[in-house]
Amino acid sequence: MTVDRMIFGRPLRSVAFDVAVSGLVALLAVAGVVAQPGGWKATTVGVAMALALLFRRTHPSAVAAAVAALALTQVLAHWGPLAYDVGVLIALYSVVKYADRLRDGVIAGVVAAVGVVLAALQVPGPAAWWASAIWFGTVTGAVWLVGLNVRTRRLYVLSLEERATTLEREREAEARAAVAEERTRIARELHDVVAHSMAVMIVQADGVRFTIDRDPATAREAAKVVADTGRQALEEMRRLVGVLREPSRPEPAAAPGAAAEPAHRRPAVVELPDLLDRFRAAGLEIAYATTGEPPALPPGLELTVYRVVQESLTNTLKHAGVGASVALDLDWSPDAVVVRAVDDGRGRPAVRPAPSGGHGLVGMRERVGVYDGSLAAGPTLAGGWRVEARLPLPSAPGTEEEAV
Repeated sequence: MTVDRMIFGRPLRSVAFDVAVSGLVALLAVAGVVAQPGGWKATTVGVAMALALLFRRTHPSAVAAAVAALALTQVLAHWGPLAYDVGVLIALYSVVKYADRLRDGVIAGVVAAVGVVLAALQVPGPAAWWASAIWFGTVTGAVWLVGLNVRTRRLYVLSLEERATTLEREREAEARAAVAEERTRIARELHDVVAHSMAVMIVQADGVRFTIDRDPATAREAAKVVADTGRQALEEMRRLVGVLREPSRPEPAAAPGAAAEPAHRRPAVVELPDLLDRFRAAGLEIAYATTGEPPALPPGLELTVYRVVQESLTNTLKHAGVGASVALDLDWSPDAVVVRAVDDGRGRPAVRPAPSGGHGLVGMRERVGVYDGSLAAGPTLAGGWRVEARLPLPSAPGTEEEAV
């Protein structure tokens, strides 16, 4: 990608072009210093026109007025049309193309028409006067129309660029809003998990207080439950605070789905068969396979696995359509669980909303990031879509305690 160097706040290429145009007009003025009427005085007028043309992009109306005044001086001095008068046409083109308002271009066109008549009157002979008027008028009109056409195209391109910039800003704003909404939803669900854990701890602690003297073994078991639950709740609280504090990098937002479950409901991995049945009823063909044995998971992590599966299938139903085939695999290993969903992309548009749990890839990325996982999503060579999320599993309680 090439980047124009800037000089005086303008691209170097445009400055070089304007200098070349101005130099050409000055050269025409200097070249005729001996032969042209007016001699060095006419040359001075031509050089002044050339200098004014250096600013034809940044101050087109002022340049057109200055060039018109110089041309009027030439006409009043009866020096006749000269070679450097091409600068008048350049100034006319510039004001039509670059002026903020087309009104300036119209005024410049009227002034140019008057100048055409005055210049033609200086050509000797009646026949030569008419021929010169027609020739000068045709050239001037053609330059004005070319400037108008280029101005229209320029404004059209600028409007497209502005519209694209506006759409990009709106898309980024929607992505940020989707991320914020999803993070709020995750925080609310984690809050429910922590509140549930705290309730369990209170009940178990009360049990320890009443049984410690009569049944020490039961009390010790209850105390162990309190400790384990407290450890888990502390870890979930840490993740909850991370969700609320950490800034996120917005991703392109997917279309929101149907309304989610109430906040008090926390789906679990054991409910995945029921979820798959609902998607099969919606029209997906799902091949479900698991590798390894799922361990006991913290409620928040279990909810994340459920949501990743839910959003993967939701995206398939939305984009691949009804009738698409999906291969869903859950690979359980001692240190991580990998959720993999690959569809063939060969379906038809869905006739009813998909049961969504968030905002598609945005929701999955945010949820997986809370548990320090990774998410990869993209098209397959066969024309479908692949989603793969890897979630690290928690370490042993003693290790967790030391880390916390």
